[in-house]
Amino acid sequence: MSDSIKQRVQQLGLQLPAPSQPVANYVSHVISQNQLYIAGQIPMLDGKPAFLGRLGEAISDEEGVNAAELAALGLLAQLSDALGDDLSKLVRIIRLGAFIASTPDFPRQGVIANGASNLLVNVLGDKGRHVRTAVGVSSLPAGVAVEVDAIFELKS
Repeated sequence: MSDSIKQRVQQLGLQLPAPSQPVANYVSHVISQNQLYIAGQIPMLDGKPAFLGRLGEAISDEEGVNAAELAALGLLAQLSDALGDDLSKLVRIIRLGAFIASTPDFPRQGVIANGASNLLVNVLGDKGRHVRTAVGVSSLPAGVAVEVDAIFELKS
């Protein structure tokens, strides 16, 4: 199996986007000792926020899963950028945070977050297995349905 994140994504028939740039006073990622923290990533298509709205309202579960996958592609783009596209530097994903814009009565945040979790495991194999938090929120940046962030463990 390839040690290139870009190649692994391409093997699934997907394209790794260019890493997004911060829109405010923060950085995309930080490496501290052997941990890599990646800032929240939203679903982007053609450089624009995608899947606008809330689950349980304007966004279907299927669209929510697709939004989570797109946001996870953003995480992978940041990971590739931070590691020089060298997967051999990664030990594993430690934690994935999934934020789901949803109505107060929407109960399937975990189902939506599986879009991100499944993609990460499909691309990274066992290194992609992680603990996860999936929470419902009333709104997210740019009005998107999903935002994900992650903490990774790197080799010393």
